[in-house]
Amino acid sequence: MAISFLSLLLFLSSFLLIPSIFASSSLQDPQYVVDQVDRSINVSRRNLGYLSCGTGNPIDDCWRCDPNWAKHRQRLAHCAIGFGKNAIGGREGKIYVVTDPGNDDAVNPKPGTLRYAVIRNEPLWIIFARDMVIRLKQELIMNSFKTIDGRGANVHIAGGPCITIQYVTNIIIHGIHIHDCKQGGNAMVRSSPTHYGWRTISDGDGVSIFGGSHIWVDHCSLSNCKDGLIDAIMGSTAITISNNYMTQHDKVMLLGHSDSYVKDKNMQVTIAFNHFGEGLVQRMPRCRHGYFHVVNNDYTHWKMYAIGGSANPTINSQGNRFLAPNYRFSKQVTKHEISPEREWKKWNWRSDGDLMLNGAYFVQSGAKASSNYARASSLSAKSSSLISSIVSSPGALNCRRSYHC
Repeated sequence: MAISFLSLLLFLSSFLLIPSIFASSSLQDPQYVVDQVDRSINVSRRNLGYLSCGTGNPIDDCWRCDPNWAKHRQRLAHCAIGFGKNAIGGREGKIYVVTDPGNDDAVNPKPGTLRYAVIRNEPLWIIFARDMVIRLKQELIMNSFKTIDGRGANVHIAGGPCITIQYVTNIIIHGIHIHDCKQGGNAMVRSSPTHYGWRTISDGDGVSIFGGSHIWVDHCSLSNCKDGLIDAIMGSTAITISNNYMTQHDKVMLLGHSDSYVKDKNMQVTIAFNHFGEGLVQRMPRCRHGYFHVVNNDYTHWKMYAIGGSANPTINSQGNRFLAPNYRFSKQVTKHEISPEREWKKWNWRSDGDLMLNGAYFVQSGAKASSNYARASSLSAKSSSLISSIVSSPGALNCRRSYHC
């Protein structure tokens, strides 16, 4: 694809002109400034890859080459892969524009707010009028057939309770920064135009999926929440978690409610093209009962373990890159939780084509040729040697209208 020198200069100069939405007259925390500068450098490096659309990432190559993506937003719903590939979100609905980030009313949300949109009964494709930080007073309880699409704006859901997907279906969350999520509850919260009810204390997840199905979380940046960054429990299934950038967190991702909740045997989750980055400790993911396809992710940090589980989950790890951190006891990728070895040796955990670096190793178990793997391989893995291209731009993207994203 030919690009003029002037276009290239305009493209690169945009990184130097983006104002911070956190600007303040008070002195900022020096460590925060360092972290932001480091993040800006990394974002700029990743954005250089946007000049080429042939990344090998099937989601990105589906839509990011179109300079008119802002006019064709709902085409994104055709780009999902994996077990959540049938999540259409608000594809069949109208576009709703969030204009008011600051007046969150959990019972009587006002038009123009994010909460007003997500509780509607009809399908909606939700976008944002400008850069904004949304600090929710209570959990954002979503109704079915909704897309939250942050492309074209720098949108943060932060500093309060965050997103809850409970007993609903067909949800897409794309291009949002989700961080510093707190517990909410002991309050009334509306879940539809006709219903609100009492909510007990929430866990404080970034994205909580509870009995949900056909869910796709893509190109979000997640960090530093009270509990999990993305948790899926209580019979949730048909989920894809892709292209996300996860940092600075302990218990990253829980998939499966408890060892005794056997309904999670039907859970199917694809985890693809994510970057598990700095400051992570464990649960990338931690699995129970179901089937989990972990494919073409880039793991660069874990302090305890990367992939773990209990209650006989099936884990199919393919084409990932595991760079073990320089901690003495964190070279092992896997952790078989709770059960004695005579039990977990029967669990079907496979590593196929994974790249192990700096002493990383994956403890396999079960039957490598088990039909469990064949019945639910959610997409074809690419070679781990291509990870640098496939996972070149995880997290929320810096998309501008009339340009390739």
